[in-house]
Order: sequence, then structure tokens, then C-alpha cells
Amino acid sequence: MDIECRNIPIHSPIIPWSYSICWTMQEIIPGLFLGPYSVALKNCRNQLLDQGITHIICVRQPIEAHFVKPHFNDAIFTYLILDIVDMATENIIRFFPKVKQFVDDALSKNAKVLIHGNTGTSRSATLVLAYIMEKLGLTCRDAFMLVKERRACIKPNEGFFAQLIEYEPIYKAKQIFERGESSSDHQRHKRKSEHLTEIVDVDLIQPPSSPVNGDHEDISMKELEIYCRQFNLL
Repeated sequence: MDIECRNIPIHSPIIPWSYSICWTMQEIIPGLFLGPYSVALKNCRNQLLDQGITHIICVRQPIEAHFVKPHFNDAIFTYLILDIVDMATENIIRFFPKVKQFVDDALSKNAKVLIHGNTGTSRSATLVLAYIMEKLGLTCRDAFMLVKERRACIKPNEGFFAQLIEYEPIYKAKQIFERGESSSDHQRHKRKSEHLTEIVDVDLIQPPSSPVNGDHEDISMKELEIYCRQFNLL
């Protein structure tokens, strides 16, 4: 399944939003869905298959494992289970490559993927954001606006948002070297790409007050731009 950035509108409204929609799933880009755990329960099997979803990334922490878990044990569904705590100090960036590989493999087979956590707003949303950034070559800001237009209740915690911003030069450096380019600057970024996703110390990432963590409040492009500038993203 080929996805091109130019086919994805970045700033046009997609879904008229209401709070109840937060408890459903949305297709963020073709083949990739984001939602809460409740859309992947046993009684949702037919709805998932109707959408073509056969691959599920289940994001949870140990205290959630009794209800945020795989509910289908047949050969039709393929799971990737990730243990991630929804805390600003959690090193979520280390999971980005594994998620990208899983999603890419599924899409290459014309399958569709659901990424869900508990509420589908922070951990799972962060994984979707990272995938879209790298897949479509977007900035953190544009990826955030794209996903928010389709699922307005997303609100990655500040530590996750800071790691998304940190990931932008990492994935760009990786793509440069996958194209076989090289220079002294590229060598420096390559070393960062190879090591940072595994060894990044999230304690050293100190985000300012973030506009993305309000209680479902609207976020203007200006507010997000100011936030990104504080990380020298723009």
C-alpha cells in the first residue's frame, strides 16, 4: 500500500468531533487506525474484519494487562504487544522502529493495522505520530495536526511529545543514509540515528509547558508553533 504525503490533507477538517467519537477508532492514513482498547474486544471482531484490520498493536502497562490484551488467538489476527507506561519519563522512542516495521509489513500485505492503548490518546497516539512523521516525511507539528484532525482527543504527554520532536532529525538522518548519501554532517547524524532511539535519556529532555495536554481544548497552529520553536524545531 503506497502512501504519499501529497495525498494527505494537512490542515483541512476531516471529522466533525464529539466526545463519544473518542471511544471509536479512526483511520488516520490509509490502512492505519487509532483508537481505544474497547474497539478490539471480542465482540468487535466483525467490525475489525469489515474494516480489513488483521494486525493490532496493543499498548499497555502491567496494571492494565488484565483488560488491555489480545482478544483473538486465531490465525487471522497478528499482534504486537508493547509494555509502555504513560509517564513523561518513559523511553517510548525506542519502540518507534519496531512499530514502523510491523506496520510496514502489514501494509505490504494489503492488511490494515489498529494501534490502541487504553484510551487511544497518549501512548498509541505517539506511536502513530512517529510512524506518520517517518512514513510521510512530516515535521512533528504537521503530523500532530494531521492526526488531531482525525482524532481530536489525542494528547501525548509532554515527555512523549519531546521525544517525537527529538525523533525528527533521527529519522531524517536514517533516510539520508538509506539513500546512500554521505558527508561529514551526515556521518554525525548517522551516529545519532543508530544510538539515540535506544539510549536516549528522557530525563535530559525537559519540555516546556505544552499546549497539547489540555482537557480536549482546541490548539491553534500559533500555539503549537510557539511550542515547537522552544525546541528549535522550526
